[in-house]
Amino acid sequence: MVHERQRALLQLLHRLGGEDLAQKTLLEVGCGSGGNLLEMLRFGFDARNLQGVELLEERYAEARRALPLELQLSLGDACEAQVQPGSQDIVFQSTVFSSLLDDAFQQRLADAMWRWVKPGGGVLWYDFTVNNPRNADVRGVPLQRVCALFPGGRVHARRVTLAPPVARQVVRLHPSLYTLFNMTPLLRTHVLAWIEKPPF
Repeated sequence: MVHERQRALLQLLHRLGGEDLAQKTLLEVGCGSGGNLLEMLRFGFDARNLQGVELLEERYAEARRALPLELQLSLGDACEAQVQPGSQDIVFQSTVFSSLLDDAFQQRLADAMWRWVKPGGGVLWYDFTVNNPRNADVRGVPLQRVCALFPGGRVHARRVTLAPPVARQVVRLHPSLYTLFNMTPLLRTHVLAWIEKPPF
């Protein structure tokens, strides 16, 4: 499941930035303990061109320990982050919006992210599209809602990630079944999207 997401992300990033990701600036909203930013370093980004914003102090501290000092991290509400407008090639969020249950706050954060994106850049989005019946603290963000959050963007999206309950069951039977079941788009629960900002 993780490897599939990594492959899809890397393919998308290379289509966007060619082979020279080291020249791209990227900011992650809700960077947690730094796992995604470490992944971006492995993909070829330069630490000096990466930033992360995290609300929770404990996760921020974990990220600071895990990541190079040249990589800028900020603690606090991303909506209040001191980020220069139009400074980022990519603003990335991974399963942040599905944890925001207030529509107005979702829009406020989306507006801030869009403000930070350079013309010709975009928002890189990975999140649930369906609700989790076992977790009332998350809410799926369908593709229609993603488009509404970024009305000025051009959205390129694909469904990824086999539904976790299905994935757990089939992997118990045999790991190779994951790929077989994941070939059915209706069984995928996440969207990976590039929301492009017009160059002018």
